[in-house]
Amino acid sequence: MIVEQLPGQDRFNDLIVDRGRRREVIGATLRAPSWDLTDRQLCDLELLLNGGFWPLTGFMNQADYHSVCRRMRLSSGAVWPIPVVLDVTEEAAGQLSAGSLLALRDPEGVVLAVIHVEDLYRPDREEEARLVFGTSSRDHPGVAFLLDQTNAVYVGGTVEGVHLPAHVDFPELRLTPSQVRAAFAARGWSTVVAFQTRNPMHRVHQELTVRAAARVGARILINPVVGMTKPGDVDHYTRVRSYKVLLHRYPADTAMLALLPLAMRMAGPREAVWHAIIRRNYGCTHLIVGRDHAGPGNDRNGRPFYGPYAAQDLLRRFEAEIGITMVPFPMLVYVRELDAYLPEEEVPPGLTALSVSGTELRRLLASGETPPAWITFPEVANELRRTYRSRREQGITIFFTGLSGAGKSTIVQALQAKLLERGDRTVTVLDGDLVRKKLSSELGYSRAHRDLNIQRIGFVASEIVRHGGIVICAPIAPYDAARREVRAMIQPYGGFVLVHVATALDVCEERDRKGLYARARAGIVKDFTGISDPYEIPTDAELTIDTAAIEPDPAAELILRYLEREGFLEPSLGSVGLTT
Repeated sequence: MIVEQLPGQDRFNDLIVDRGRRREVIGATLRAPSWDLTDRQLCDLELLLNGGFWPLTGFMNQADYHSVCRRMRLSSGAVWPIPVVLDVTEEAAGQLSAGSLLALRDPEGVVLAVIHVEDLYRPDREEEARLVFGTSSRDHPGVAFLLDQTNAVYVGGTVEGVHLPAHVDFPELRLTPSQVRAAFAARGWSTVVAFQTRNPMHRVHQELTVRAAARVGARILINPVVGMTKPGDVDHYTRVRSYKVLLHRYPADTAMLALLPLAMRMAGPREAVWHAIIRRNYGCTHLIVGRDHAGPGNDRNGRPFYGPYAAQDLLRRFEAEIGITMVPFPMLVYVRELDAYLPEEEVPPGLTALSVSGTELRRLLASGETPPAWITFPEVANELRRTYRSRREQGITIFFTGLSGAGKSTIVQALQAKLLERGDRTVTVLDGDLVRKKLSSELGYSRAHRDLNIQRIGFVASEIVRHGGIVICAPIAPYDAARREVRAMIQPYGGFVLVHVATALDVCEERDRKGLYARARAGIVKDFTGISDPYEIPTDAELTIDTAAIEPDPAAELILRYLEREGFLEPSLGSVGLTT
């Protein structure tokens, strides 16, 4: 699966076949099984086909997969830190064997490539998580995706490309590695430092990139990820607009913007090495690596998954071998008295060092406040404000979770009536039973089907919130990972309030008018939450309500008061003086 370089050949080849071979490949797909690529697989395939993942020429076979997980090297010995695999269902794998052909299609059914199957294997994904991410905790978004959204069988083999995936957004910025290298050559740029980002760029980022380039005498490639990033990140449309309006802040002919269709894993140190290899393939000579590069932040207990400069330490071991030089940067802070950014450890004693998190910036935007100029440039703030409306203009999801019979539906009815009485905006209810009948009627109650049901609810809710509406969801939603996924789907567009209806199991059983609990205990109903299937108690609920201690109407009032305090609703006259 390694490209051998021929004399005089550009070593960073793409995998798109020529016109004659294309006809043969398309003809072969008429008789071959096919696979509809997931969002992550589309990103991976694009970077395989355009040469961004050189020296890979396909999805990893078992030998390369194990070698990468355990040694950060391909079987050939070449440095490669992240598994790039094609995961398929058992059903799809049943149609394949070594030597067979599999057509790879986009969501519209267009054949993008074929894979010549070398092997099929069933990985130990828990082990993969520990080796690649350094943890098996689902608090890590990369681990959660691996364990909960990856199919059971990996297919290894070389690929032949028919077309690159189609993009209609920002076409002038979607440059392949060969096009970026050609642009560098046309501009006479021989030394280029890449800046990796998945977030909007603010004043500190502009300062950092200018200083990094000056340190090594380089021009700058701003190369943001526009594939899959961390759940809850700002959408790429907003980010790209903010990058475009920022470009004029750089001196002429010093900075260039090109988009990277990468599906990030948030693997911290390993991912930093991966990013360096990819940017080398794009023609860069240097890569900026800052604090917690490609890290997902902290776990639910506030502990970071990776050390602040662990990525720098790991990349330093490999930079000479992979052919790109790291430009390490410490955390920069704003020194108020100097009106300047300095490395954190260089701030003179007695002066005020300020920094701001993305969370704090979003709070400022949501409250309608103008971020100060030391945080971000006005033109960037304007772009972000177009997406981050003030809270009273945002849509909201109130997401109830709890056992069957906990009292979710009765609270929902009271809450819906109170919201409609106010007349602030549209209110939609996605009740668990109704969704099962109308949206998920073909699904059973396995964990996979329960998760898919919650994903569907989350998708519908995110669309309603995106357009400024209020949506009330009331499924059982027993699994923590699925609830967190829905939160991540919705929060980029508006508010998300998780309400845990924490009524005890014995109370729920006493209320059971349908006899579901009795049938579950008798073994007639399988996979019943609380009896034969677990309910994972949320640790991130904004509100917890026990309906054995409070009636539905006052419970709905508690939720209204919370929404008012958080700024999602205007305080009503009836709430003046009320406390909770």
